[in-house]
Amino acid sequence: MMIFRKLPLNFTLVMENRDIIKGQGAQRNIINRFDRYTYEPEEEDFETIKRSFTEVFPKTIVNQIKSEDLPMEYSMNPYQGCEHGCSYCFARPTHEYWGYSAGIDFERKIMVKKNAPQLLEKFFQKRGYRPAPILLSGNTDCYQPAERRFEITRKILQVCLDYRHPVHVLTKNALVLRDLDILKPMAEQSLVSVSLSIPTINEELRRKMEPRTSSAKNKLKAIEILSANKIPVNVMVAPVIPGLNSDEPLSVLKAVSEAGAQSFGYTLVRLNDSVEPVFVNWIEHAFPDRAQKVLNLIRSMRGGKLGEKRYFDRQKGEGNIAEMIHDTFRIGRKKFFDGRDFPKLSTQNFTGTKDQQLRLFD
Repeated sequence: MMIFRKLPLNFTLVMENRDIIKGQGAQRNIINRFDRYTYEPEEEDFETIKRSFTEVFPKTIVNQIKSEDLPMEYSMNPYQGCEHGCSYCFARPTHEYWGYSAGIDFERKIMVKKNAPQLLEKFFQKRGYRPAPILLSGNTDCYQPAERRFEITRKILQVCLDYRHPVHVLTKNALVLRDLDILKPMAEQSLVSVSLSIPTINEELRRKMEPRTSSAKNKLKAIEILSANKIPVNVMVAPVIPGLNSDEPLSVLKAVSEAGAQSFGYTLVRLNDSVEPVFVNWIEHAFPDRAQKVLNLIRSMRGGKLGEKRYFDRQKGEGNIAEMIHDTFRIGRKKFFDGRDFPKLSTQNFTGTKDQQLRLFD
């Protein structure tokens, strides 16, 4: 039986008492903020909802990054939604533009862009295009489990190699090693770098924080293999959540440094828009003994709120807890990464064609 309800403007969450759903970040669907009406199936068993994959047909695949505090100029995302199940994922609200929930729908209703490689090739062929490195996955993970089946990321990398166009790969998944045969010749031409997201090396915590990503052990092994093949590796310690993984930065930096990473970055957790109810519900289920402590610590970094949208402020946070985290990473940089430089990617061999002949006209 379906129950239809008119939503108050501040209504955010379908309240239910349930045991935690293992292998899942979101524990329920939250209300799409763009919907005035919704329906709730009585006694719906969210554990029985199967993952589905829907092909979509975008007209473009490369996005211009307009955020003032991000260094990249372009990004592209082969998938919408992500199976990895991180409750804090900042991409969750984008699923609402497709008419879905930022909760369980985000992890189980995945949209795939099979035409992405063809769209990228057309983008490279645009008259007057000036090449700049593209971030492969600025939103959802390009090596999430769906990639084993669809291989869109692999095809995108092949296009980048064919056109000699630089790309930064960002992922939480050791599946990136599958494409070593493409990454190696790209690295020889300074066309690729890989960033692995490793917020924790505590495997018990990792299984709760990011339940369907690669294990910490496999991520560290991936760093070793990529580095051995002379593919530049950066590590993102992201996000840092006070009261959960904020005691780990030095341990993580030591481990990834020893594995061969050349640089690192980090971000403080922020829970904007519909990410907030997903995370709050998750931590109350996963860590009931410390949920309120963690939430209060986050608020202490965010001016009494859980989220922050202001450019630059969203990166640095505020207060004693945020400053302690920054200090820890400063120590880690000096201790484990002193003297290491991350190489820049090259655009000099890009011509807008698959062959090596230079363009005669712009």
